Amino acid sequence: MIKRSVQQVEGTKLEGDGIQGVTMKLLVGREDSAPTFAMRHFAVEPDGFTPNHQHPWEHEVLVLSGKGEFECNGEVLPITAGDGLYIPSNDLHQFRNTSDSPLEFLCIVPVESDCGEVVPGS
Repeated sequence: MIKRSVQQVEGTKLEGDGIQGVTMKLLVGREDSAPTFAMRHFAVEPDGFTPNHQHPWEHEVLVLSGKGEFECNGEVLPITAGDGLYIPSNDLHQFRNTSDSPLEFLCIVPVESDCGEVVPGS
């Protein structure tokens, strides 16, 4: 069994084109011998955003705090704490913080996608 506090896990500031104010914390992943899923915590600063991107795996997201917008294949939805999202594989998507406080969410992805390379906002 593994138990980690998100407050005690060191975050990685994500950098690159189309990214602003995003930190990721890997809570469970390949290094933990997780056979199927990886769990990531993302924090997006006010006015921050993940890249508009896509990848060949589905994932599920639970918004923990804050408010923002989620864009998927050109459709924009408001998001807030408690919202759960399913993002199909290969759908173009982006998270944007539209509030004055951090937008935080958990992201569950296949452990195969956690291969040591951080994929921003995935």
